Amino acid sequence: MKEREALRVIVFEGVQNLPLYAAQAQGYFADCGLEVSVEFTPNSWTLRDGLAEGRYDIAHTAVDNAVAMAELADRDIAVVLGGDNGFNALYVQPDIGEIADLRGRTALVDAPNTAFALVLYRILSQHGLARGDYTVKSVGATPLRLAAMREDRAASAAILNLPFRLAAERAGLRRLGDAVSLVGPYLSTTGFVMRAWAAAHGEVLVRYLQAYILGLRWALGPANRAAATALLETHLRLQPDVAAATYAMAADPVTGIAKDGILDFAGFANVLRIRAEVEGQWGGTAPSPERYLDLSYQARALAAL
Repeated sequence: MKEREALRVIVFEGVQNLPLYAAQAQGYFADCGLEVSVEFTPNSWTLRDGLAEGRYDIAHTAVDNAVAMAELADRDIAVVLGGDNGFNALYVQPDIGEIADLRGRTALVDAPNTAFALVLYRILSQHGLARGDYTVKSVGATPLRLAAMREDRAASAAILNLPFRLAAERAGLRRLGDAVSLVGPYLSTTGFVMRAWAAAHGEVLVRYLQAYILGLRWALGPANRAAATALLETHLRLQPDVAAATYAMAADPVTGIAKDGILDFAGFANVLRIRAEVEGQWGGTAPSPERYLDLSYQARALAAL
């Protein structure tokens, strides 16, 4: 029997990994001749550096991390797959009545110059708060931000995603709004690779995307709701009711994970616009998403399914 091709995938912990869990559980990776290992990253730096240095082959996370690799570290990346809007919301301590009350308080982020941190800055600026009006503290991935808010009331605000936002509500933290309702369409999770790696491993990447898409199709299938929910319960260590609520949001046909991982161009354009406006990059005028894309591998994968 032919030996399976080994692939190393790095992700943040969360519901966005449901297609990976499904592809593993249903044997789709194995059927495509792949042995896929998945590792959680504690922060954006570990993910970005690991991908750039070849410790990982594929990353699934907020597309703004790919943009940061290209623009801040001069790395030649290619976004090859879409995903979801991040399922993000702004959470604050119980004594915070409205967003403007965060003046003089501490907001928690992962990396301070990418992704959800920029979303946070944009939200606060829309409510009259400039960057110097609050303190930014970098603590790492969503579980670490939630833990910090639960342990320290001085940690006043953070952007949290699924399933951690549900735990935040149970802990008494207040939700002041969903990110997409506050900043507009947003592309969060994507799959991206180093462009040179993709060129050298194109056939393997296509097979990976085939298995991933099959896992996504299975996970979103109504007949598989209970089994997919059980995967979230197991992999994310969730109580059954939290797993069910998490799955319901992830599988929503309008706001959930995108069918077949089709990329949301409007959401990506807004990601770039937020970076341009918040960070002043590109002289304040965002480039086109096409600058970072190579969707040919996804097209080949879909054509073969």
